Amino acid sequence: MRIAESTNLRVIFALTLVHFTGDLYSSFISPLFPLFVEKLGLSLAQVGVIAGTARLLAFIVQPAVGYLADRHQTRVFILGGLLMAVVFIPLSGVASAFWILLLLVALGSVGSSMFHPSVTGMIPLHAGKNAAMSMSVFNTGGTLAFAAGPVFITWYAAAFGLEAVPATMAFGLAVLVYLYFAVPQPESEGLKEMGFWGSLKRSLGHAWRPILLIWAVMMLRAVVGQSFLTFIPVLYVNRGYSLVSAGALFSLFTLAGTVSGLLAGFLSDRIGYKPVFVFSHALMTPALLLLLALPGGWVYPGAALAGFFTLASLPIGVVMAQSLAPRGRSMVASLMMGFAYGLGGAFTPLVGKLADMFSIQPVLFAVAFIPLVTLLPIRFFPDLGGKRADSRPA
Repeated sequence: MRIAESTNLRVIFALTLVHFTGDLYSSFISPLFPLFVEKLGLSLAQVGVIAGTARLLAFIVQPAVGYLADRHQTRVFILGGLLMAVVFIPLSGVASAFWILLLLVALGSVGSSMFHPSVTGMIPLHAGKNAAMSMSVFNTGGTLAFAAGPVFITWYAAAFGLEAVPATMAFGLAVLVYLYFAVPQPESEGLKEMGFWGSLKRSLGHAWRPILLIWAVMMLRAVVGQSFLTFIPVLYVNRGYSLVSAGALFSLFTLAGTVSGLLAGFLSDRIGYKPVFVFSHALMTPALLLLLALPGGWVYPGAALAGFFTLASLPIGVVMAQSLAPRGRSMVASLMMGFAYGLGGAFTPLVGKLADMFSIQPVLFAVAFIPLVTLLPIRFFPDLGGKRADSRPA
């Protein structure tokens, strides 16, 4: 395995474009639910099945795909997975029944699972000495997609109709042509002859304890982030804000996380990962509580501040774990971004049930204190990043 001496900007851009394009199409699903309900007469239970299937397949299965990506030196997972997301998700616009819609969303979500571990695993090889910053740029591609995608697809469907959504695949297919020439061949990790558990043990080695700590922190962060992103719009619509205003809060939360992810990567390459984790997680709780308390127009800067701290540590958690287990970059990436995020999202129905019982405000108030709990495992994180980046294992 060869790590580049300097950052290969062309490759980092191409991998980030994969991330942006795939997540852009994945972000189309939830905003179109009102139109699917109207067209197909879906029940809320059926909507829940579709949303749950998308989340499960897009995130929980990533460790298995990461395992395969570390064993096989192929671009099939990247280009094939992206092709599935680009084609099947837009085709949902012409689905004529619930089961057809569910199948199309499932196939698109499997495609998303396929490209995420592979491209994330390639980032450290082409980042040079700027691993954290490069991962932050890569993560920004996905974050921007989830911020812009819902705005675009709701405008597009309102202007041209649900049946016109398949035409949006033209953009993704054009991007795929460019990526065919721009994305390099992944490098094998030399784990092909090992089974799943054998390759996992070889990949993690003695680093499994700190990686487990990082994973636990990433999972708890996902519980907080997804709970607020899911229920903040509902909370503020109930408070009398318009649907557009609630959408603006969602976008501000997400876009601020894009900025903080870049800043976190920049700082981690200079002062180390651990101080950035401590700073962002310590200030996450006050920022979230402030958001819940702010009145009137102050909620907009409050949403930006809350998103800034809540989403900051996502990219550096991934690259920190990869630096501990460089032989299993794709597997580790799938554990941090896929399995942790998916399992964190699995708590959203529980948060929703509690919100039905006690109302949204007090439940989110309680969730806002979870980041303080993460400060204990963060205390035991190894000192990596910063000037230690030069000694990153090859």
